[in-house]
Amino acid sequence: MLCVDAHHHLWNYSAEEYGWIGPEMTALRRDFSPADLRVEMAAAGVDASIAVQARQTVEETRWLLRLAHENAFIAGVVGWAPIASAEFGRELEALAGEAKLKGLRHILQAEPDAYMLSDAFEHGMKVLEGSGLAYGLVYDILVYERQLSAAIALVDRHPKQVFVLDHLAKPRIAAHELEPWRTMMRALARRANVYCKLSGMTTEAEWKTWILNDLRPYFDVILECFGAERLLAGSDWPVCTLAVSYGRWWQTMREMVKDLSEAEQEKILGGNAVRVYGLNEYAHAGGRT
Repeated sequence: MLCVDAHHHLWNYSAEEYGWIGPEMTALRRDFSPADLRVEMAAAGVDASIAVQARQTVEETRWLLRLAHENAFIAGVVGWAPIASAEFGRELEALAGEAKLKGLRHILQAEPDAYMLSDAFEHGMKVLEGSGLAYGLVYDILVYERQLSAAIALVDRHPKQVFVLDHLAKPRIAAHELEPWRTMMRALARRANVYCKLSGMTTEAEWKTWILNDLRPYFDVILECFGAERLLAGSDWPVCTLAVSYGRWWQTMREMVKDLSEAEQEKILGGNAVRVYGLNEYAHAGGRT
């Protein structure tokens, strides 16, 4: 069964560039390289990955693309470009020739809701949506639960754009609260152009004491909402290591999906990432590569 990690990060750490890594995250204050990830993936039985931006610079996007070209297992990159800038069209055109660029993301969780619905961001999203046939780029949505109403409004403005929601919109797992997250996820999932990553759950739970049963109600909701056709497995490594090892997270995901059919498991654990992000080299892979 082909397994694709649809969400991880890589970085050369500096305090200035990664100010979001707070004092409770000291384990993340070091470099994380493709060589580090390759070891983790091999042990967990994961075949390919998608590297996702962690800094909002085109420089980082180009760095991730370079790493992807140097490391075949990095099948794609979700980078950053200045969507809300008047220069976005030019930057998009400059990046679009990169075969491993599969999507873009802005850290909307750090912005007020009004940002994603502003005229400037709206203009950039129209450029991205309009370039879909030429470039086929996905937009990854990174928001908190409280921003889901704005995210739905964003999606409704761009029905031809493919969206992937990161980390289930960060529900309040540690508090064992399902509402209003569940209601909003049901609403978002009615938009057929939206997919959801099965990622980032343990860092929304109690880091040191979570158990599978803490996560399962949230998995049940997203499975009900999106079905096996629109769920993608991702690790959020190395951020996930605050609460879970890479290998244990993949064991946990496999445990959550084990009662589904083999075909449904294949979709969630790898097939959907291949299809949604256009990982053409894996399109006909039926097993380990």
